Amino acid sequence: MENGNRLGDIEITDPKAMRALAHPVRLAILERLTRDGPATATQLSPEVGATPSVTSWHLRHLAGYGLVRDAEVGAGVGTGADRQDRRERRWEAVARGFRFGAPEDEAGRAAARVLSRELFARAADLPQRWVAETEPGLAPEWREAAGLANARIVVSPEELAAIEDAIEGVLAPYVTRDPAQRPGGSRGVRLLRYVLPEAGTDGAAADGAATDGVGETA
Repeated sequence: MENGNRLGDIEITDPKAMRALAHPVRLAILERLTRDGPATATQLSPEVGATPSVTSWHLRHLAGYGLVRDAEVGAGVGTGADRQDRRERRWEAVARGFRFGAPEDEAGRAAARVLSRELFARAADLPQRWVAETEPGLAPEWREAAGLANARIVVSPEELAAIEDAIEGVLAPYVTRDPAQRPGGSRGVRLLRYVLPEAGTDGAAADGAATDGVGETA
């Protein structure tokens, strides 16, 4: 695997696929499948906020862009006739996650912005919900490990890309390891990483590197 994609994500380059994915139900479906594994439309329905028939329609749409697939076909079993005979097809995500860039043409950049906005909106209330619903029930060791870091740096685009690559290098062994190798007491942890270049003057006129604050939420 190339260093630029250590996490094994599927790389989306088609603007039509970006626009197709920029839908709250489809993003919820993909998140659920990557987190918990294969599921049917009926199983996904209550978690993604759509009826089984609507969920099934969204799954087929995602499959058309190569983002999900029939779980049995992915495992190398089953035939087309087998799949048609089953009332409830099990679907799986094609990869652990996805990534996309900003294409050079205007249509591609516009599609990337649409998907970016939907992803930002989807993540916007996660910290508040964690504080209200999850944090109160955590054991002390998990509360101490949780936290919020807010750092500001002054870098070039190339340096920022190198930082992102280094972070992925740290995360990759934990993202890609076999579940059987996870130590006892493990649990899922959501790492939200916002990379937000500031508006304004570049280069020498920028302020020196500064840390706005690092603190624990507990």
